[in-house]
Amino acid sequence: MTSQATDYDVLIVGAGLSGIGMAAHMKEKTPDRSFAIAERRENLGGTWDLFRYPGVRSDSDMHTLGFEFEPWKHEKSIADGPAILEYLERIVDERDIRRHIRFRHTVKSADWQEADARWHVTLENAEGERKLLTANFLYLGSGYYDYDQPYDPGFDFGEFEGRVVHPQFWPDDLEYAGKQVVVVGSGATAVTIVPSMADKAAKVTMLQRTPTWMFGRPAKDKFANFMRKIFSEETAYKITRWKNVKMQDFMFKRARTKPDRVKKALFDHIESVLGPDYDRTAFTPPYDPWDQRLCLVPDNDLFDAMNSGKAAIETGHIAAFEKGGVRLKDGRFLPADIVVTATGLKLAVAGKIAVSVGGVPVDFSEHYYYKGCMFSNIPNLAVVFGYLNASWTLRADINSDYVCRVLNEMEAKGVDIAVPVLPEDHDLEDDDIFDFSSGYIQRSKHIMPKNAVNFPWRLNQEYVVDRKLMRTEPVDDGVLALRKSERADSAISRPREAAL
Repeated sequence: MTSQATDYDVLIVGAGLSGIGMAAHMKEKTPDRSFAIAERRENLGGTWDLFRYPGVRSDSDMHTLGFEFEPWKHEKSIADGPAILEYLERIVDERDIRRHIRFRHTVKSADWQEADARWHVTLENAEGERKLLTANFLYLGSGYYDYDQPYDPGFDFGEFEGRVVHPQFWPDDLEYAGKQVVVVGSGATAVTIVPSMADKAAKVTMLQRTPTWMFGRPAKDKFANFMRKIFSEETAYKITRWKNVKMQDFMFKRARTKPDRVKKALFDHIESVLGPDYDRTAFTPPYDPWDQRLCLVPDNDLFDAMNSGKAAIETGHIAAFEKGGVRLKDGRFLPADIVVTATGLKLAVAGKIAVSVGGVPVDFSEHYYYKGCMFSNIPNLAVVFGYLNASWTLRADINSDYVCRVLNEMEAKGVDIAVPVLPEDHDLEDDDIFDFSSGYIQRSKHIMPKNAVNFPWRLNQEYVVDRKLMRTEPVDDGVLALRKSERADSAISRPREAAL
């Protein structure tokens, strides 16, 4: 572009929970800063627009998956995809964010150029046309998984003549009424799909290689709904949100310190629904609770489907996909007209954007997280990777708030560069970035940024601690270097907004 003006103060990548949250925080806390949201899809919502499989819903309560600034007003706190989309649509309209979203624009590359303190960003629209813009700050709200390719376990479907679908790309024309369905997988997606398809299918079988810890809870939060009767929506939401945050933290730590007690509680609940003769081995993983995320069963829907005979869980390894079904290595045969491969996601870093600094490609696995938000020695770049042991949006909120604080500090000091400086001769002690045994986590550790034992060079898994640190510690902490660019006109000025 020929103009010397930065097109935007901040370019936000992704119009899902993270991106919309950042835009809303900027509207409130940095109202003079210009921004745009580049969204590759035709609609906002990210994950909640992409996934269209039966019963798609949150596996976290909406009082913590919702934003701190926007109360969740529905009676059900375990919400389905359409309700979450409605929540996001209301936020972008009430806060005048929609006009800042550039739909069907994919960010292909972003190169930081120190001399003018800008990210030079290449975007591609739906017609394949490439466009350039510049932004002083880049905020990646692009999620954590590959939107183009799910995890492929390498199945050979051989003689199987039925339909094979993956939840990430659910077909609109799939008819399953009266059909035999086998759902391969035991994670949150499978646990959601099985009872939802069981309403119409002849039978749905969840085929698991290993069991997953499951816990049941009502989809409606009685405490939240009672609070709404005696307080305003905002006050009731704040009380419920903080209660749920503390409960999540307590249950996670309880599982880590007293796993046997948590196991007993989980077993007792399942027995109360399925009866004393249920097959406990189908619900007993080879790991402790919260070594992987627990799977939520709202209103006991999966257990009720099993009681009705419309759903079943089988544990085993696949030998072959044959005509009419799935053969297991122990000889059992599971009839199937449809196979759903709920085998997990493939993680991606930085939305698969080719990020570079001064033309040199950035390998994020060589950089440390800074406050779970920025990266060592990479200027003016922030990202959201949500909690594994709590709701995604909890991190999105504190990161957005922190970046707004950084932007305000930059303006107050008359600088245009903020970079977490880590010397080459540092003596940081590395820590396991994700202390979880989940397959999708273990498969992707080699591409993940580094994690140190001590804050600020780490991605914590403790929201209560993070929230306090991010809000109370000074932005100018002696680690985050704030400086002017080399350009002569380095004084901050309000940039124009360019049409994409």
